[in-house]
Amino acid sequence: MNNPKNQMTRQFILTFILTAFLFVSCGEKKKDQQDDTAIAADSLETADAQFGGLALYTLRDTMGEDPKKTLKTVAEDGYLNIEAAGYNEGLFYGMSPADFAAYLTEVNLKPISTHQGSVTLENADQMIADVKAAGFTYFVVPVPPMGMFTFDPETQTMGMSGTVKELTSILNTLGEKCEAAGLQLLYHNHDFEYKPNADGIVPIEYMLENTDPKYVNFQMDLFWVTKAGADPVAYFEKYPGRFKLWHVKDMDAEGRFAPVGEGSIDFARILAEKEKSGMQYYFVEQDMTFTHSPLEAIKISHKALEEIGFN
Repeated sequence: MNNPKNQMTRQFILTFILTAFLFVSCGEKKKDQQDDTAIAADSLETADAQFGGLALYTLRDTMGEDPKKTLKTVAEDGYLNIEAAGYNEGLFYGMSPADFAAYLTEVNLKPISTHQGSVTLENADQMIADVKAAGFTYFVVPVPPMGMFTFDPETQTMGMSGTVKELTSILNTLGEKCEAAGLQLLYHNHDFEYKPNADGIVPIEYMLENTDPKYVNFQMDLFWVTKAGADPVAYFEKYPGRFKLWHVKDMDAEGRFAPVGEGSIDFARILAEKEKSGMQYYFVEQDMTFTHSPLEAIKISHKALEEIGFN
């Protein structure tokens, strides 16, 4: 026969254990919720702190060695948008377009533009499909394509073979293809496009005046325009709305590339006219870094962007 006193004791013990379990479980659940909230808040704070864009050409060596680690560092350094320059045989830095897009999302970077220097009229359709699949908005032709770009190592000067009319025709064709796919085609300049050629034609002006802005617009490299002796603001005034992206890099006393803020280019004056230019995004780029490592240079430039007023 059961002893009522023993039954009460067992019930008390069971009730105590159940209450303690519920207390611990609720406490752990609350702690987990607090941890999740803290992680979300940290992620939000990190995302809010990110701004500006980086042209990955600046980090081409480290991107070639370990693209995922490098991209994570770019995000940690405060950049939000990226411009790729590492497409080869259907892959972006060795990743499929979908995998590349997924990893950028994972590290909170946004694919905005990509330099597609190997584009031809024959491979354009597949290349455009890959660029679209990776989530980019702008398909950029970085130099005259299809073998037209020239470089003289003796004089260290760039130029082009063929005629600017031929180049413009190619851009118009590519632009129509991009527009049909939901992309925007841009042409990126160096210095020679802003100087009169052998026929007395300033190539950039011919291209601007003989392309339809529905299909073709431009990425202005502020360093190279300055190097050519031209004024970016004057071009914004003459051809408003045509310069959708900018490359932002400074020029040192020797006329070499420098981190933003360590040279002589008056970015504040240029930035004041961004609406007139049509600029939607800008990217820090430094082709060579000289006294800094590329990873050091992008940190210096990002800090200067904020001081100048870029956001």
